[in-house]
Parts: sequence; structure tokens; C-alpha cells
Amino acid sequence: MASRGSAAVNAAKVNSVSEFDFHVAPGYLIRRAQQIAVAIFMEETAGFDLTPIQFALLSELARVPDIDQVTLASQIAVDAATLGQVAARLEERGLLARESHGVDRRRKRLVITGAGKQLLENITPQISSAQRRILEPLSAAEQRSFDRLLNKVVNFNNGASRAPRADPQDAVKPRGK
Repeated sequence: MASRGSAAVNAAKVNSVSEFDFHVAPGYLIRRAQQIAVAIFMEETAGFDLTPIQFALLSELARVPDIDQVTLASQIAVDAATLGQVAARLEERGLLARESHGVDRRRKRLVITGAGKQLLENITPQISSAQRRILEPLSAAEQRSFDRLLNKVVNFNNGASRAPRADPQDAVKPRGK
């Protein structure tokens, strides 16, 4: 495919639509990368009936077993309403349980079940394969650079998100660490 220009040039101040090529705009490329990443995730995990957000929720519950729904939402950068809907679906499948919070009865504490833990064990090789496929076109050095730069962009712009991720410095630490 012929090069259409660079994202850096496109990110510079452009005065007319004829000068702007959305095909190389960072926002467009990030959206395309998200579409591709989800498609690869779904291909690799076919048969598990799990979405990327459901995987993130269960993974964080396995990592931090004693967490309330609002805190979990901020840890995986989704709004609380969406997390509540996702948690309800996982609860229906027996992969997590929602319990009343001991101190604040308005909050729900989420607990991963044995079935949820087993699903994570079973799906992890496919998740790893999906991540490898996503980064396959890059050399090992490029993968490290991509990871560093993508994290830099995401962390810098975190506050602009509809559901910003909690500051990693304030993140809930896993038990025993």
C-alpha cells in the first residue's frame, strides 16, 4: 500500500481539509488498531464467549480479589454503568459474584468465582496468542518502543477519557505484594 504521508505531518496545524488526510491521522489509526485488536481477540478466543472488557474485568478481579465495583471500573477505565452491566452478565454465567460491601451498603463488592478463575486459566494461552498476533509486524525492539510510546500517549491523555483510569500510583495493590 502506498504511503499517504505521516501522522506527524498530519498532526501539525493544517489549514484546509484538502491538506488533511484522515487515513494517517493518529485518532483514525488508533480506532483502526482497536478494531483490529478486538477482531484478533475474538478470533483467538472463539468458543469462550468472552469480550475484551469481560476479560479485563475478570483479570483485575483475579489480581485484586477484594474490590468494589466503582473502584474496579476506575482500574480498568470503564464507566461504572457499563461495568455494572458487564458484571451482571458475568454473574449470570457464574463467573463472578456481587456481594454487599461491608462498610458502604450502596457499593457492591465483586468476587471472582472458581468458574471465573478456571475460565481465565483456560483462555490465557489464546489471549497471549492474540497479543503476539497484534504485534507480529514489529521487531522485538519496535514492540518495546511501541509499548512505551503507546503508554505515554494513553497516560498523557488519560484525563480526556470518558472513563479515566485511576492513577497507577493510587492503584489497588494485589494481596500479598
